[in-house]
Amino acid sequence: MLFSTVHGPAGAPVVLLVHGWGGDGREWSYHAEELAHRYRIIVPDLRGHGRSPVPETGNTPAAMADDLAALLRAQGPVVAVGHSMGVQVVSLLAVQHPRLVRSVIALDPAHGAHGAEVDGIPARLATYRAQGARAAAEFVAGAFSEQAPPGLRTAHVRTMLGTPDHVIAQAYAGMYTDPGAIGIRQHTEAHLRRRTQPTLTVWTSAEAAAWEQAHLHVPGSRVEYWPGVGHYAHEEQPERTVRLIEEWVR
Repeated sequence: MLFSTVHGPAGAPVVLLVHGWGGDGREWSYHAEELAHRYRIIVPDLRGHGRSPVPETGNTPAAMADDLAALLRAQGPVVAVGHSMGVQVVSLLAVQHPRLVRSVIALDPAHGAHGAEVDGIPARLATYRAQGARAAAEFVAGAFSEQAPPGLRTAHVRTMLGTPDHVIAQAYAGMYTDPGAIGIRQHTEAHLRRRTQPTLTVWTSAEAAAWEQAHLHVPGSRVEYWPGVGHYAHEEQPERTVRLIEEWVR
């Protein structure tokens, strides 16, 4: 069973906050506290991460989505918010278990890879299989803007280093190379065509924002571009992220 915490009043609209690769639910602490005044907030640690169980195999976004489905069956439909790999998880949840998801908020998704990024996936996967969390922590260290709050980079490096090596590699493969993975752009596009819920997507890349805008097909969906912000946009700009969620959930 996943470790998760619940905040806010019973009976209020439910918002699910899902962390990304090598993270845990602590990164949503500010948002959960602010949003719990109005909403029922669920913050899980995904399998293999944080305080949740660590399987030897199956640490993939698809399996993580099924875990969340089991967690949410008694909750009714939720607004599912994800960051990075967490976007893949909540998007797969929305497609595979549509009755559980009202809408999706996708924050700097780990999908839509193309060009040189795709070319480098086999080498990166080989590195993660050989070096695990140490290599992943090097990636994380470079994922912040100059405006990131003090201590944020170190907090994420430490959390990544605490993630088991095999989880790092399995999750990366599950995002990009496993059968059914949705991280590469053509596979992302096929997946997005299957998603039927309204979705708000925030990108820190102008190119990616324009690409995803062109593939919106569900009424009410939209894309925002946040320039000058690092990959952990929800933590670099937590107040802005809370406002975004509140305005969407209304």
